[in-house]
Amino acid sequence: MSHPHPELSRPPVLPKGGLRVTPLGGLGEIGRNMTVFEYGGRLLIVDCGVLFPEEEQPGIDLILPDFSSIRDRLDDIEGIVLTHGHEDHIGGVPYLLREKPDIPLIGSKLTLALIEAKLQEHRIRPYTLEVAEGHRERIGPFDCEFVAVNHSIPDALAVAIRTPAGMAVHTGDFKMDQLPLDGRLTDLHAFARLSEEGIDLLLSDSTNAEVPGFVPPERDISNVLRTVFAGARKRIIVASFASHVHRIQQILDAAHEYGRRVAFVGRSMVRNMGIARDLGYLRVPPGLVVDVKTLDDLPDSEVVLVCTGSQGEPMAALSRMANRDHQIRIVQGDTVILASSLIPGNENAVYRVINGLTRWGANVVHKGNAKVHVSGHASAGELLYFYNICRPRNLMPVHGEWRHLRANAELGALTGVPHDRIVIAEDGVVVDLVEGKAKISGKVQAGYVYVDGLSVGDVGEPALKDRKILGDEGIISVFVVMDSSTGKITGGPHVQARGSGIEDSAFAAVLPKVVEVLERSAQDGVVEPHQLQQLVRRTLGKWVSDTYRRRPMILPVVVEV
Repeated sequence: MSHPHPELSRPPVLPKGGLRVTPLGGLGEIGRNMTVFEYGGRLLIVDCGVLFPEEEQPGIDLILPDFSSIRDRLDDIEGIVLTHGHEDHIGGVPYLLREKPDIPLIGSKLTLALIEAKLQEHRIRPYTLEVAEGHRERIGPFDCEFVAVNHSIPDALAVAIRTPAGMAVHTGDFKMDQLPLDGRLTDLHAFARLSEEGIDLLLSDSTNAEVPGFVPPERDISNVLRTVFAGARKRIIVASFASHVHRIQQILDAAHEYGRRVAFVGRSMVRNMGIARDLGYLRVPPGLVVDVKTLDDLPDSEVVLVCTGSQGEPMAALSRMANRDHQIRIVQGDTVILASSLIPGNENAVYRVINGLTRWGANVVHKGNAKVHVSGHASAGELLYFYNICRPRNLMPVHGEWRHLRANAELGALTGVPHDRIVIAEDGVVVDLVEGKAKISGKVQAGYVYVDGLSVGDVGEPALKDRKILGDEGIISVFVVMDSSTGKITGGPHVQARGSGIEDSAFAAVLPKVVEVLERSAQDGVVEPHQLQQLVRRTLGKWVSDTYRRRPMILPVVVEV
């Protein structure tokens, strides 16, 4: 198995007749999925998603793929194929289209409807090409065939990309639910047909590669939901992803059966469910869904609220309810259902929300105590079955952390894929398919690009480090006024501490040392303000560290008059 090396350099020119694959996100992480295919000087992008920030990235709203390696080649892009409508696959599209708005988007009906609604907020009207399973489209030099796959959102597609260099198949996210709610199976017959033709490179979803067996059917959740609904005496509040149409359908069915009305809470939930209903993916009995403003007129025993926040996102509706910062107030006897999985890294945030809801008297039902979620990704048993059907000549695990990628690679090896034809890459690592063999040829930049409010890419790792210091240790500011001609201190030092846990009065012990250092430096001819500020920072910082074992941010200001 080949894998990346930290010393990889930029890749050489792609050999004539070769196919280049460059993942810019989604490898070594859950989210930010984006893969660039290159043939004959032209580019095809599969997915362009976002990654959601973790606790060590304070103030960040979204994390984008790094477009720098393709920024000077935007005119070479033939289109962006979107495998399905989840944020980790479409959320980055508006930011790429800001740089070139006329890049065509190719996807299924629901996927395009979701991204078009998102692009309206960015005032971008995209060029779109709607496709469905069984369709085959020529997109520049890329002959693309689309295959139905089952996932936790309707209309998901895999894509087979044919070029003279060979056929690459990208699965997108998929599982093999044999009893899907919408009857739309992963098309194993189509994959078998592609296998007979010859799959030269298979890029396969790795998220559940460590999980043995098979994913239970989505419909298994229905009976659990009915049990919860039957036992609830007051309001039921369900938190789910805003795009999980199948899960919301089961909530609607249970609410209808038990005589409850449903209101959607949160802009993304209202928007996405409206789109799904209008397109026929969500079946809503007349009068079942009502506006949230009308709920006050209904008894609690007839109310269901469906909102976002199942991952503990601080600004989502459920987190705000848990913090008593939402118009909907949790009361004793409410039932809250977290109908989703735990994305790695979100555990602390989710349990914080569960504890907050429980504190106010809610009965919280989650994956840990009831079967209210099944995964949308194929487990190890399904992947083995899938590889035996596809029989790929080369395998490249995608979509997953390192442990998932390696587990997926081992599954491929068990089914007969030669070890030297399994490529474990990471973001930015370039893989070339030349003369039927895939191998790593170099690496391009593929770091995190942070979105902070309206700012894109302006916040970097140094700024995040400063934010963490501010959050963990606080800040101490020091203000000094000096006579520029004599070097004498004419004002201060004045010290203010915020968030450091140190009283301002405590600094009286160190101020004489600061004065002494400044006066000595003036005698030595050091009068440049920046140098003086560094002296103040070192003096004060050493005293705080020695006295309190803390390392707050120290902000000295030296003014000459």
